[in-house]
Amino acid sequence: VAAKNGDADPANNAALRMVIEKAKAENMPKANIQNAIDKASKSAGGDDYEQVRYEGYGPSGIAIMVDCLTDNRNRTAGFVRSTLTKRGGNLGTDGSVSYLFKRKGLIILDKSYDEEKLMNDVLELDIEDFVSNDDNYEITTAPNDFLSVKEELESRGYDNYVISEVTYIPDNYMSVDSETTEKVVALIDALEDIDDVQAVYHNLDI
Repeated sequence: VAAKNGDADPANNAALRMVIEKAKAENMPKANIQNAIDKASKSAGGDDYEQVRYEGYGPSGIAIMVDCLTDNRNRTAGFVRSTLTKRGGNLGTDGSVSYLFKRKGLIILDKSYDEEKLMNDVLELDIEDFVSNDDNYEITTAPNDFLSVKEELESRGYDNYVISEVTYIPDNYMSVDSETTEKVVALIDALEDIDDVQAVYHNLDI
């Protein structure tokens, strides 16, 4: 979809570069990536996929956004709606929860690096925040700065990523009791099991 909707050259297509980065993170072979790009750029026909987002709530009002890639919007909407309903949630309207999230570049590195050196290095880059957690370092960027920051980090030898992606981060997290947490996690897992679902975002404090 990223190649079909834009330039087939990743250098001229930021969306395609993002997808390629994600594919590499999942250890997809380079040949498979190139084949997908070639197929999209050479053929105007084929499956007509579109990106769709659904918004809703889980148990106790946990906000949930579901990004999908589908060739049948009605089928996907039915799966998402029924999964939410069966597990104590409900489908909302467009914009009902998306205002609770911000799109950010997120880079999480393992704790193997020297904190002071890493902090000094990242503060020279165009980042929004740097946090040292108990077991990792968390760097956030504006979406458009994500790739340049990641490339600069790699050039300085920082490449042990736990997470490296552009994602949606909630402004605030909601804490619920352990029983409700288990229900929400089960709902998220069920949504992620739907073939058309690409990503699930939520504001549950796990």
